[in-house]
Amino acid sequence: QVQLVESGGGLVQAGDSLRLSCAASGRTSSRDLMAWLRQAPGKEREFVAAINWRGSSTYYADSVKGRFTISTDNAKNTVYLQMNSLNPSDTAVYYCALGTNMLRYDYWGQGTQVTVSS
Repeated sequence: QVQLVESGGGLVQAGDSLRLSCAASGRTSSRDLMAWLRQAPGKEREFVAAINWRGSSTYYADSVKGRFTISTDNAKNTVYLQMNSLNPSDTAVYYCALGTNMLRYDYWGQGTQVTVSS
């Protein structure tokens, strides 16, 4: 079994930065891809960024390229999402997920709220 716990969300102003963390425990080696997805009110969940555990491959949604950076700390079994130049459209509940590829995630965290005010 795998547990994922997100932290780092909050209320910020447009232009500010936040760093989200996702601490993983359990059989994390059973899946190779860690990702962040988000869901805004009234919208479908959407992909934000993903990384393999080695950190050698990263993927980003076009809407966050150049502003968000995903990274891993294997010693801590933790994945981070550094979010810069936040704007109100980034407001959402952010989830971390563990899976085999970007179309299939088998484990999910509980989510952390990010709210960006204008």
